[in-house]
Formats: sequence, C-alpha cells, structure tokens
Amino acid sequence: MTSVQRDRTDPLAGEARARYRRILRFAAWQLAQTWWFELFLPRLGLRRLTEGNRPARMRRFAQRFHGLAVELGGLMIKVGQFMSSRLDVLPPEITAELEGLQDEVPPVPFPAIRALAEAELGAPLEAVFASVEETPIAAASLGQAHRAKLLPGNAEDTGLSSVVFKVQRPGIDTIVDVDLAALRRVGGWLSRIRIVSHRADVPALIKEFAQTSLEEIDYLNEAANSERFAADFVDDARVTVPGVVWERTTRRVLTLEDVTAIKITDAESLRMAGIDPASVAPVFASVMFDQLFTNGFFHADPHPGNIFVTPHAGSSERPWKLTFIDFGMMGEVPAKTRRGLRKLLIAAASRDGKGLVAAISDVGVLMPSADTAELERAMTQLFARFGGMGFAELRDVDPREFRDFGAEFGSVIRSLPFQLPENFLLIIRAMSLTSGVCSSLDARFNLWDSVEPYAAQLLRDERGNLINDVASQAFDAAAVALRLPKRLDGLVTRLEEGSLQVDNRRLERQIARLIRIARRAVGAVIFGAMLIAGSVIRTDDTVLGNVLMIASVVPLLYGLWSGRRSR
Repeated sequence: MTSVQRDRTDPLAGEARARYRRILRFAAWQLAQTWWFELFLPRLGLRRLTEGNRPARMRRFAQRFHGLAVELGGLMIKVGQFMSSRLDVLPPEITAELEGLQDEVPPVPFPAIRALAEAELGAPLEAVFASVEETPIAAASLGQAHRAKLLPGNAEDTGLSSVVFKVQRPGIDTIVDVDLAALRRVGGWLSRIRIVSHRADVPALIKEFAQTSLEEIDYLNEAANSERFAADFVDDARVTVPGVVWERTTRRVLTLEDVTAIKITDAESLRMAGIDPASVAPVFASVMFDQLFTNGFFHADPHPGNIFVTPHAGSSERPWKLTFIDFGMMGEVPAKTRRGLRKLLIAAASRDGKGLVAAISDVGVLMPSADTAELERAMTQLFARFGGMGFAELRDVDPREFRDFGAEFGSVIRSLPFQLPENFLLIIRAMSLTSGVCSSLDARFNLWDSVEPYAAQLLRDERGNLINDVASQAFDAAAVALRLPKRLDGLVTRLEEGSLQVDNRRLERQIARLIRIARRAVGAVIFGAMLIAGSVIRTDDTVLGNVLMIASVVPLLYGLWSGRRSR
C-alpha cells in the first residue's frame, strides 16, 4: 500500500495526498494548455500563431516546473535533472532551463537525523560512534552526510577512524512513493496523446527513472556499487575508493571511510600540494574511458564534488590518486553496447561522420526506419567545423555560429525516430561532466588528444579479432553459396514433381540467373574480405598481409568463371 492510500487520520497521509494532488494539478493544467495550443487552435487555422509562440510557452513551462521542483524537493528535483538530459525527446527551451536545477536543499535538523539513524542501527549514536558532527558536510534532496569517529574497538577492527555517515532524509520513502505514483498517473495520461506517444514511450521513461531513483535511495546498493567499482580498479595505482563499514550500514544509513581530500577542480589547492592541475585532466579522462569502454561499469555522476585528488607522498611514480565517492548513480554498459561504443569512439576519433552514424545505429539508438542522410551530413559538418577543437579554441568561435549550428543540429536530432535508452543518457552525462572537469583543470585541454590514442589502442585490440571475423564471414558466405544452387535446384524439382506441375522456361532462366548472381556475389564478398583483411594486417605483419591480398584473387576468379560457365 502506498502512502497515498494510508489512513485518513494519519497526518503524514494527509501531506502525501496534498503532495500527490499538487503534482497532478500542475500536470493537468500543463496538458490542458498543450491541448489548447497544439491541437485545438491549429484546427481553427491558427497553426502559425501557435508555432510562433511555442518556444516562449516551453520556457514558461520549464520555469514553472523549476519552481515546483525547488518547493517540493524529493524526486521532483531528480525529475527536472532527468528532463534536462532528454535531448532526444524535449525541446531545447525546456532542457536549457532545467539544466541548472541543483540538488541542494536546506539540511534536516540533526535531532530528526539522529532519530532515524538510531532506529536503523538499533542503538544510540553514542554507542555506535565515538563522536558525530551535527553540522552536515552535504545536504541533498534524498539524504545528508555527517562526519563521525568510530569507537576504538571498531576502528581497530576496520582499520579506519574517521568516517562519513550518510543518512536518508526522514520520510523520503513516502515522498518517493507519492512522487512515483503521481508520475505514473501522468505517464498514463501522456501515453493516450498521439502526438506524445509517437515521439516517446513515456511509461517506459518513467519506469527507467523509477528504477534509477529506487536504487539511489538504497544505501546497501550504493555500498555494493562502491565495492564493485573498487574491484575494477584494484590493481590501478591511479584510483582509490573509500572503504565501506558494513557493520554500520543499512538500507537507510551508509558509513564510509572519510576520504575527503582536494576537490578535483580546486586548482589553487592542487598547486599548493605540488600537483599540476593540467596533469590531472588526461588521467581523469583516461580513467573515465576505462570505465565506459573496458569495464562496462561506470560512475554516472562524476561532478567535481564526487572526485578528490589525494596526495600520495609514499610513491614517487604516482604522487597522487583520484578518489571517487558517491556511487548511488552508476551505469552499466552491456557487452554488445560496449562493442558499438568502441566503434563509435573510433569513428569519432577519425572524424568519420558516416561511420559515426553507422555506429550509433549499431548501438541500437536509431530505429531501422530512420533516414540517416541528414544526420550524416550534420555530423560531417560538425567534424569539419569543430572537430578536434579544445575548450580554449571553442571560446574563440563566434557565439552566433554555435547558436545557428546548434539549432540546425538539434532540429535534425529531434526529427529522427529514436529514443535514447537510460544507460546511454548516463553515458552522455558522464562524458559531458568529464569534459567539463578536464576543461576546468586546463583551459587548453583537448578531449580529442585523449580520445585519439585511446581509440587507436581500441583499434589495435579489435585487429586481433579481425582475422577471425573475416574468416567466419567468408565461411558463412561460402556455405550459403554452396547450399544455394542445390536448394534452388531442389525447389525446381519439387515444383515439377509436386501436385502443381510447373514447366516454365522463363522461371528456369530466372533461377539460373539468380544462381550466377549468387556465385558472383559470394566470390566478390570473399575477395573483398580477404583484400581488406590483408591491407589491415599488412601494417603489423607484412608477410601474412601480402599472402591474404594475393590469395584474394582466387575467389574473385572463381566468381567470374562460375558466372560465365553457367550461361
């Protein structure tokens, strides 16, 4: 039973109902306005008027939602942040307005935090910690964090003394229940509107959002994410992760090693510690690439508050480390998607607009019906004009050029039939934050300088599988070629001997022609595969590459000879 359905005498239930109705009233009013301007007035011949004032109406909606989110807090702030990232669904007037929505709210008074923590841990805080700082070091819409000291016995057992103890905001479960119930109701409304349902699967978006939100308020899940992330980098001297104090961790309370150090974008403190900020940027970018393209498990919220630079005086080779915290929002990239992303990265590094669109299709973002010609043109123009530019160079570009290109590019993107999956949005978010952090560390930093060598390494890794892939494709094609004439002959035989007698010389001639075309096509496929494989491998192994290129003549001659022989 959700909080909306609780007993009417419960004051919390009354607040929940009021919150639920407030969200629905806001949504209903916005939908009514949309119906009036987008459906009713155009039927009266006023379409040009509605199209002209649409950007202003979108901005007003976003501003009103911004105010509602700040007032209600809870998941509404997360909804705004989620909407700001849906560049594939929402117009720029909405995404730009909500982009700055911050997850910062007034802190909860410590007595309420104490009560919740003691109920979760089953003991007074004095029996659990040696001391707790009542002033929080961070307060957000879902929880807040305090510094604490472990008792001597626990400190000896864990090897930790100073910890950060993170507690959910009291009543957040009820708020999440109410907000998700309201969002599901609104999603049901939107799914019945054709203009919306043709552009986006709203119930699916809400399901994605609900899953992410429920995972984020489960601190046991966050603790498990932290340990999994640490295992991925256990042998990597560049990265460290806070240890989890499991004895002091529940679904609503999380206790971690206090790893507070230098905020990654605090250039002055980095220099005082003898660390060149410009040297941090490429390492951070490389670590994020490893997460996205190698490990497949990545930190989806790498903003400056979640990454520290920790000086490591004991190592001359690596005098500092990157320390990641807050693993509530993580992304996972399936192996198939990861392979597509590797192709995408290689295409981006080589400024190949057509290859980039093909890779996007392989990832599954574009629907099969998508006409990619305009997107290929836009990508080619993007690389031709801005490809390879660093942040400092981009600052010198005329803002009007950015604005004009962005409007055209955004229009192309929104016209295509696709909807980015949630994890793909998290990937975009992670890369966007990575680029921003690196640029703040070094204004001359060029992300392409990090992408290109990484893509080159991926290409070298992919070459190891190229021979197997080519051989497999060649054998498959050869098998089809060998089976096809026999199957076609069998089809003719069955037609001739079956209950329906067929004696059609035109059909026989067409089948014979099809056999010749099939043989030629197979020969050409095998020829092309061997020729390409030889040219690629030749850069690393001249002998094997030359052999493959010379041998490719055999299937070519076979295709030509077999095609002529059958005439």
